Amino acid sequence: MSQRQVLQGTGSGIVAHLELAAWRGASSQDQRHEFLMLACLLANLKIGSSQHLLAKRKCIKPVCVVRLLRPLLLDVIPSVRQTAALALGRLADYDVELAEAIVKAGILPQLICSLPEENRYYKKAAAFVLRAIAKHSPQLAHAVVHCGALEMLVICLEDFDPGVKEGASWALGYVARHSAELSQAVVDAGTVPLLVLCIQEPEIALKRIAASTLSDISKHSPELAQTVVDAGAIAHLAQMILNPDAKLKRQVLSALSQIAKHSVDLAELVVEAEIFPVVLTCLKDSDEYVKKNGATLIREIVKHTPELSQFVVNSGGIAAVIDCIGSCKGTVRLPGIMTLGYVAAHSENLSMAVIVSKTKKALKNILQKCTYLAALEPLLHEAPPNILKHVIGQYSKVLPHDSKARRLFVTTGGLKKVQEIKAEPGSLLQEYINTINNCYPEEIVRYYSPGYSDILLEKVENYQPVL
Repeated sequence: MSQRQVLQGTGSGIVAHLELAAWRGASSQDQRHEFLMLACLLANLKIGSSQHLLAKRKCIKPVCVVRLLRPLLLDVIPSVRQTAALALGRLADYDVELAEAIVKAGILPQLICSLPEENRYYKKAAAFVLRAIAKHSPQLAHAVVHCGALEMLVICLEDFDPGVKEGASWALGYVARHSAELSQAVVDAGTVPLLVLCIQEPEIALKRIAASTLSDISKHSPELAQTVVDAGAIAHLAQMILNPDAKLKRQVLSALSQIAKHSVDLAELVVEAEIFPVVLTCLKDSDEYVKKNGATLIREIVKHTPELSQFVVNSGGIAAVIDCIGSCKGTVRLPGIMTLGYVAAHSENLSMAVIVSKTKKALKNILQKCTYLAALEPLLHEAPPNILKHVIGQYSKVLPHDSKARRLFVTTGGLKKVQEIKAEPGSLLQEYINTINNCYPEEIVRYYSPGYSDILLEKVENYQPVL
């Protein structure tokens, strides 16, 4: 079978080629060339083609495939070894039986034995194989650990090339996520300080994977989370909350959540990294999973003590969570709902804070639709500042178009009240006030401005009558 025929057949061609190669054996240079061609095809298959191949896997014995590719790992040409590793990674990535066959064939020690001396391309390919195997089950992840791969992955984390570091971080994360025991093995290999260095690298992809791996390590126990904290991870993670990359923010928020969830002390350490009120901006992010992970982080903090809940309330967290719940759908809303439940459960005062926040939101929605100024008039004099802004906003919409309302606004003291409000220059409230003032002659606005009566009295005192 020619290379062109195999390429044209893609999945079906590879199945036939595997059968033919298995029947022939691997005794000649020509057959070595065939196996290399096979490895190249497997290494460059797209996902769809790989699934097409695996759909026909009943025609192929996993041991047979591994036996065909294994000799290429010992080839004298580096690119051949790299291609063979990529091919094994492709197969292991999409099928657990092939991953098990690679482990049973004893290929892993052979794969990593010369890793420190290999080039960056082979290191990335080897890390891909280890990741593809470890992801399937705790048993396969244990096999990766037992073959000594963690030590080799640590060497990759120290590599100069960001792609090698990324591949190693990814493989370590797939090992650590399965259990506390495997996560501890990853920690014992000395990976955590190196992962903390990785999140400080400029490459966004490396930051993402390293943050994800720190999250996978932290999630299992307080002790593992403390190890991550002791390496100085919190400060660096907190600095990336406002990074514009949504995928990175997801992982950063997840890592902080996994640290904070275990104990009061760990939650307080996360809060002390000054994540509030910055983290509240994540609840308004366009990415649904950034919102979800942001709400999850707040939930893992408030659940511990009334004091932490009160801190979040004082930071404006409850209103932000309520807005987030209203802007989301489905399970994305769940962490926010649970956050409100945890806060309200601590005490009557905190429960009232949640109720008031909900009431304020409802009141804002009502005010934005109210054009009956007689109903707004009491609020103009008694509403708190965060509600008053919306009241003034409604007046600014109605007064320019209603002369009777403008007259009534003056006689009831509304214009005088508006002049007494201190608004930040350039703020939305200041814009509302300017719109209202533009509805009246300048001398009327001055008359009701604070201190204007003193100016008039001073003029009276200084006036020299003409006799």
